[in-house]
Amino acid sequence: MREYDLSNARWSRSSHSNGEGGDCVEVADGVPGVVPVRDSKVPDGAVLVVGAPVWAEFVGA
Repeated sequence: MREYDLSNARWSRSSHSNGEGGDCVEVADGVPGVVPVRDSKVPDGAVLVVGAPVWAEFVGA
């Protein structure tokens, strides 16, 4: 399993966020080849790391 240093990651919240603590995801930019994804309500929780091509397919669907 590969580990990524996300301590300086720039997280962006989903545009579908309702701004009131609803169900939201955040993604981090700047990690080559992958897209880290986390629950915005639990920023210190687990992070799912998805391959960039897989993420692009998911977003495009």
